[in-house]
Amino acid sequence: MTAVGRRRLLVLHAHPDDESIMTGGIIAHYLAAGVDVRVLTFTLGEEGEVIGDEWAELIADRADQLGGFRISELTAALAALTPPGCAPVRPRFLGGAGRWRDSGMAGTPSAQHPRALVQADADLLARTLADEIVAFDPHVIVTYDVAGTYGHPDHMRVHEISHLAIPLAAAELGHGAKVYESVTEAGGLAAGQARIGDVPAGWRRPEPGELASYPDEAIGAAVDVSDVYAAKVAGLAAHATQITVAPSGTEFALSNNIIQPILPTEYFLRVGDDLDTPAQRETDLFAGLP
Repeated sequence: MTAVGRRRLLVLHAHPDDESIMTGGIIAHYLAAGVDVRVLTFTLGEEGEVIGDEWAELIADRADQLGGFRISELTAALAALTPPGCAPVRPRFLGGAGRWRDSGMAGTPSAQHPRALVQADADLLARTLADEIVAFDPHVIVTYDVAGTYGHPDHMRVHEISHLAIPLAAAELGHGAKVYESVTEAGGLAAGQARIGDVPAGWRRPEPGELASYPDEAIGAAVDVSDVYAAKVAGLAAHATQITVAPSGTEFALSNNIIQPILPTEYFLRVGDDLDTPAQRETDLFAGLP
């Protein structure tokens, strides 16, 4: 049973590291505010590339042990996002750790793996997620946009399945939740890029339009996470096989070495519901709730 009276936030992600890249700020921010935060990850990220040599042999076409290793990185990231003195948030995986596998990019052999997330039965995925939602009964759910942030098949699958499962859960609970999709605002991204000074050796700046973003007017909520910025940076740094944090502590890069700003604000599209909330942009995902 869930605790009565405590606000609950459910954050849905495809792979370990997505939670820190897109929502590390709100996870830390709402944990610090006393919210019960649950991070539900759909796969272990088995098909990820690896930065550096130390763990390079773990990748899928060699030892195929990367997914298990990334559980430890996710555990460390969630601990970094948890306020001091509080029990760390623990990783939770849809259907249990390893039930569904990272599909990799579209058109790759990994997408045909029998356990790949994109191969799984949609009704089974939705039912499994609906059961998680009913058990936790969150006030707010955060998922991906229809493009899956940047077109990754697993991100798009999370969007699809979440929008199937949420109505199922609402029907069983007798009420809905506020639903948001995690995105990047064009203006916020541009401002962050403008603040970048020296680019580390081997990295490069993004080409115009290379990083996905939404027009400022499309953003339904913008949450200031500057109060937990250091925790957000530490969460990113915990995923060392996937992410490198720049020496400045204000930028990061994935294995593609494209520099990206670590933003002090996180942005969301608001998914329609029947809550009577103001039409203007929200600054709190729990706005309008009792």
